[in-house]
Amino acid sequence: MTETQELEIFIPHEKQGDYFTLPFQMPENIETFRLTYHYQNHHKRSEETPSGTFISSKAINIIDLGLLNPQGEQVGVSGSNKTEIFINAIHATPGYQPQKLTPGEWKILIGAYKVAPEGVTVSYRLTFTRKERQLLIGDIHTHTIASDGVLSVEELATHAKRHGLDFLAITDHNQMVSAESLRGINGITLIPGVEWTHYQGHANFLGIDKPYDEPFFTHSDEEVKARFNSAHERGALIVINHPFDPPCSFQFNMNELPFDCLEIWNGPMRESNMRAVGFWHSLLVSGKRIPAVGGSDYHKDGLFQILGGPCMGVYARANTPNEILKALRAGRSFIRFSPQGPKIQLNADECQMGDARVWEAGQTLQIEVSGLIPGDIVKVITQSEETVPFQAVSEGMAELSFPVKAPGFVRVEILRTFLPGLPPLPALISNPIYFLEETPDR
Repeated sequence: MTETQELEIFIPHEKQGDYFTLPFQMPENIETFRLTYHYQNHHKRSEETPSGTFISSKAINIIDLGLLNPQGEQVGVSGSNKTEIFINAIHATPGYQPQKLTPGEWKILIGAYKVAPEGVTVSYRLTFTRKERQLLIGDIHTHTIASDGVLSVEELATHAKRHGLDFLAITDHNQMVSAESLRGINGITLIPGVEWTHYQGHANFLGIDKPYDEPFFTHSDEEVKARFNSAHERGALIVINHPFDPPCSFQFNMNELPFDCLEIWNGPMRESNMRAVGFWHSLLVSGKRIPAVGGSDYHKDGLFQILGGPCMGVYARANTPNEILKALRAGRSFIRFSPQGPKIQLNADECQMGDARVWEAGQTLQIEVSGLIPGDIVKVITQSEETVPFQAVSEGMAELSFPVKAPGFVRVEILRTFLPGLPPLPALISNPIYFLEETPDR
C-alpha cells in the first residue's frame, strides 16, 4: 500500500546561492521512500530564421536536491542531476545511502544554485510504500571463495538474481562477513552469516556481523555452548545444519544448545534429508515448535547442486534482513526444491504458517497451492495422520479446505515424481499452523 504527499515551496531570487531545508514526516512501517521534484528550469523561445525555426533554451533555474534523516545526518545529495530518488533499508539511488526509514521529521535539502529574477516554484511529490506481507524466495545456506565456494559475493549475488531469488544468506565456513560489506550488491538482499563448522556438527548463525569474539574452534562441550550462547544473546538466528548428513552430522546434544530452526533439507533430496524430516516431525509431535528450513549449501554448479536447490519461500513484511529473519524465526515459510517450484499458503482465519491458535471443533484449514504439474500429490500431515486430499491431473493450482479434527499441528507436503521409475519425493514442505488446547503464547 502506498500513500503520497505533495509539497511546494516558492524560492525568491534573493535566495540564490543559499541552502535551506523543507521538513516532512516519515510515517511508521515504511519500506520504501521515493521523492520526485520538478520546476521550470529552462526558458524556451521560438525564433524564425530564413531557413526555418530555431527554439532557444536557456537555463533560468537550477535547484539542487539532498536529504537529511531525523538525526540531521546526510542521507545523500544529487545536485540537480536527478529528479527522482528512492531509499529503503537495502538499496538506494546512487548518491544516497540505504538505511532504515525511521519515523519522524526528515528534511529535504534545497540548494538554490540559480534562481530567475521572478523566483521559482518547486514541487515535490513524496511516495511512501508501507511494509506488507509478501512472498520472497531465497537461499539461506551458500558459500563463496571466502571458504570453499568458487564465486565471489558479487558473482554469487548476480547468479542468484538470474535464478529468480530475492535474497541470500552468505554462510562461509568459519568466516564472518559484515552487513555493511553486503549493502546494495546487484539488487538482491544479502544477509550476513557464518557456518560454524566443527568436526562434530555445523550450524548457521545468521543476521549479525560477529556472533562470537573467540576463534571458531572448541575443545569441549562448554566451549561449544559458549559459542551458541554468544550468538543467541547477540540476536543471531541459529540453524542446526544437515543433522544426519555424513560425514558432518550433528553430534552435539541439541537439548543443551539454543537454536531457532532445523535444516531438514540440504541440497538434493536424499536419505539423510528424509531422516531429518522424520526427526523434525517427531519434535512437532512431542510438542516442540521448531521451524524447518532448507538451503542449497551451494558451492558451485554441479549435476545435483544448483543455487536455490532447495530454497525458502518466506512471507515477510519487507525484503530486508531483519524482516526475513523475523519471518524465518516465526516459521512463516516453506521449503521448495528450486526457485521455480510450487508455492503454498496456509490460513486458519487470521493465522498463517508458524502461528498458533486455540483449536475449536469444526475448525478448518484453508490450503492454497500453485505451480502444480500433472501427478503432484498434496499431502496433509497432522499430529496423528497423513491424508491426500488432492492429486493434480494437469498443471494448475488448487484451493482446498481441510477439517482440523483435534489439537496439534497441520503441515503440508507436495510430492512429485521427478524421474520415471522413481518414487515421489518432496517438491515442497511447509511449516505448520499449530492448534492448541490453551491460549497460545505466540
